[in-house]
Amino acid sequence: MSASLLEVRDLCVHFRSRCRGQRRAQIVRAVDGVSFEIERGAALGLVGESGSGKSTLGRALVGLERVTRGSIRLDSVELARLNRRQWMPHRRRIQWIAQDPTGALDPRQTVGAVLAEPMAIHGLAKPRERRMRALALLEVVGLNPRHLNRYAHEFSGGQRQRICIARALALEPELIICDEPVSALDVSIQAQVIALLRDLRERFGLAYLFIAHDLSVVEHVSDRVAVMYLGRIVETADAARLTKSPKHPYTRALLSAVPVPEPGRQRERIVLPGDVPSPIDPPPGCPFHPRCPHPLKDADCARIVPPLAEKAPGQFAACIKEPSYAPGPGPG
Repeated sequence: MSASLLEVRDLCVHFRSRCRGQRRAQIVRAVDGVSFEIERGAALGLVGESGSGKSTLGRALVGLERVTRGSIRLDSVELARLNRRQWMPHRRRIQWIAQDPTGALDPRQTVGAVLAEPMAIHGLAKPRERRMRALALLEVVGLNPRHLNRYAHEFSGGQRQRICIARALALEPELIICDEPVSALDVSIQAQVIALLRDLRERFGLAYLFIAHDLSVVEHVSDRVAVMYLGRIVETADAARLTKSPKHPYTRALLSAVPVPEPGRQRERIVLPGDVPSPIDPPPGCPFHPRCPHPLKDADCARIVPPLAEKAPGQFAACIKEPSYAPGPGPG
């Protein structure tokens, strides 16, 4: 059996879009051929600009978006073609933490009801036992168990996100999809929530797919990082290697926008021309080539779709102008 908990192969999520006056619907290629693996207890960071397809990918992994093509395997179970009823037994294993904790919590329910509801849906424990588990979950995420009967509006933004994390833990999942869980929070609160997620991962052996647009956040949570652009993964590597030596020009541009936490020191900012192309009409060849600042860019970039190739040990990038890694001869 594979050591990977989750295997995604050539995943595509396309939507049909029809504007007024158009006879034919257009195809929006939100996710267009993505492949990766997440091992048990590991954390994969997924970064990219808004509109790159990160959240759509995450929603597809938990069955909230219909898969157009490709494979999602959780252990030996193929999830990509399951209907709503068939998904039910597997939902306990994959949980979701949303970007906006306010919108993710029902304002009419107490915190206790919010935490007990998934247990009731899946038939876990009796009502009294659910309450005891809810009290324990609040303590696990750093909230006062005496606040079990409060409503979501009585908490701060950081506290509401902790409630969402507690709800994700209620079913004892193996994998949690974190969809920009700290982007709506103040910087000081972000650090607290990130520290909590790291502690929970170590404590419960959780695996994460951590979606964000900020590389400085992702590198503190993830073992490996995948960089996504226009529905495709353009680079993947260990978190430390990718931040120190990025191979794809898009990754370099993202890193150049990360502030340096040292007074008086600044990175040379790489400003990309133009906007992200439309997923309805992606450019031919490399999807990044219209904005690419690579000094060796030429006509081949507009003609060849670059595959992910190994540019350094364990580091893969989709760029035909970056030399590929060629291991030397072994000892002999």
